[in-house]
Order: sequence, then C-alpha cells, then structure tokens
Amino acid sequence: MRGLLWGLLIVALLLIFLLDLALGSVSIPVDEVVNILLGKQPEKITHANIILKFRLPKAVTAILAGAALGVSGLQMQTLFKNPLAGPFVLGISSGASLGVALVVLTASVTTPTLLNNLGIITDFALVIAASVGAGSVLGVMLVVSRRVRDTMTLLILGLLFGYATSGIVSILLQFSTRERMQNYIMWTFGSFAGVTWKQLIVLIPVILLSLLMALWQSKSLNALLLGESYAKSVGLTVQKTRFSIITSASILAGGITAFCGPIAFLGVAIPHLCRSLFNTSDHRILIPSVIILGAILALIADLFSQLAVSQMVLPLNAITALIGTPVVTWVILRRNSRKSFPS
Repeated sequence: MRGLLWGLLIVALLLIFLLDLALGSVSIPVDEVVNILLGKQPEKITHANIILKFRLPKAVTAILAGAALGVSGLQMQTLFKNPLAGPFVLGISSGASLGVALVVLTASVTTPTLLNNLGIITDFALVIAASVGAGSVLGVMLVVSRRVRDTMTLLILGLLFGYATSGIVSILLQFSTRERMQNYIMWTFGSFAGVTWKQLIVLIPVILLSLLMALWQSKSLNALLLGESYAKSVGLTVQKTRFSIITSASILAGGITAFCGPIAFLGVAIPHLCRSLFNTSDHRILIPSVIILGAILALIADLFSQLAVSQMVLPLNAITALIGTPVVTWVILRRNSRKSFPS
C-alpha cells in the first residue's frame, strides 16, 4: 500500500511540475516543455527562454521551499511535542524575517554600494542572517518549552515573539529608504518568482544538505517522540540532538524565508497530511513523504497564485493560507474531540 502511495506521489509531483512550467500568462504545450527540458530544439525560441530563464528556476524554488518548510515543521512538532508547531506559528519565520530585515533595510544606512556589488556573498549573508534569526527564536522557544508544558501557552508565547520581532522590523522600516521599504513589503507577500539561477547556486546546496541532516536525524526524532527518558535509555545525547534539530530546522526555514519571504502554513499543514496519508509517526517514512508532498503543495500554490486571476499574480501567502487553514482547523477540532470524548 505504501509503495503505491509513493508511486502516486512521485507521478503527481512530475505532472504538477510540468503543469507549473506549461501554464501561465503564456501557455506552452506540455510536449514542448518536455522537449525543452530534454535539450531538444523548441518550436519557438521564446518558449525556451520563458521556461529556462523564468519558470524553471521558479518551479525548482517551489519544490525546495515546500520540502524545506514541511520538514522544518515536522522537526519542530516532534521537538516541542506540539501538533500546531511550525516556522510561522512559533515565530520562527518572524525571526528569519528580522534577520533579513537587518541585512536589507540597514544596507541603505551602512554600505549600499558594497552590498550591491558583493553578489553571491550577499546571498549567503541573507541565508546566514535568516537562519540565525530563526535559530534564535527557536532556541528561546525551546528554553521556554522546558518550563511551560501547556501547548496553548507555548503557542501564545510564540505569537508574542512574532509580534516583538515585527515591532523591531517596523522600527527599521521607519529609518529605511522608500525603495527598500517597498522591496521589503513585497518580499513579505511571499513569492517563488524572484529567485534567480545565481541565487539557486546558494539555495540548492544549503537546503539539500539540511534535508540530508534531517533524514540522518530520523532515528533520533523517533526516540524523542517516545520521550526524553526513552531517548536517554537508548544512548541518545538529548542536548546534542536538540541542538542538531534546531540547526537543521533553522537553516531550512531561514534559507527559504531569505529568498522567498515568510511562507505561511505549509510547515504546519504538510506533516499532518503525511501522517494521515501514511498512517504512521515513523520519521523514516514521514520525512521523505513530507519532502514530496511539500513540493507538490508548493507547486500547486504557485499555480493558483498565477492562474486564479488573469493578468495578475496573487500573493503566495494568500494561497498557502487557504491551503493550510482547513488543515490546522481540522487538527484543532480533532484534538478537542479527543479531549471531550476520550477513548
């Protein structure tokens, strides 16, 4: 049964990937898309330019973003033992946004010419700043979670941290130039379209290495799922494991946030969909399935953002909110029903 599910997910990923390349303001036949990807001579040169220069990097970015945010959310849900944990809900994306804001908005005050000429080094700076910002908030939340056991209190604190970082960003906006202010606000809407091949040279290895780290942590995450006492009994060093998970989750959430903006809800929704689909809590199965399903949902969100309104691209966060809200609502109602009607 699981083999069939894997096959269906992979086929769905390939089909939606091709549709994302084919559909848009200019529709391109799918067979033409395949020929271009295979390096064959296209019927129209403009079709090859549209796909290779614009749509392909956007689709690759969507795949990376869906996989990274889904795995990051899964890691945090296990680490905090909280089904509603995620990069956005616990303030991780807000921390990453603050890191990016410090780099982008203060550049106009410090050394704009230098930063604009650094190219790929600036891209690394964005990833580092976003990851440090995300890791800082996640580390604080981890410390707080040791003292606060109540899930709702922890979520409220996460929202408060998010509001605090948003307040700092608002102050930075007041001292920034109008152009950089506008660029930052557009960045907060979320988009896969702004990532270039040059930036993907940075983003792809960062995300792939972090995903490999997450796969390597599968057994450790399974042990933590059964409690710290069990994890220690099987020889797991809990503090080192937590630090490793925090590092991986922060880089995944921070790296995507740096280039795509704070993408909401995917990190919360995707792990729950995979748990229901595969009916398991085994991270050796969940992490690969989250990677594939996350990529699928991110591509679907990208498609809807382009096709929902003609001659206009909708903010990506609006689409992901429409996808994620029903899932999060279902999780809350399911938890409440279990409390009301214990088995």
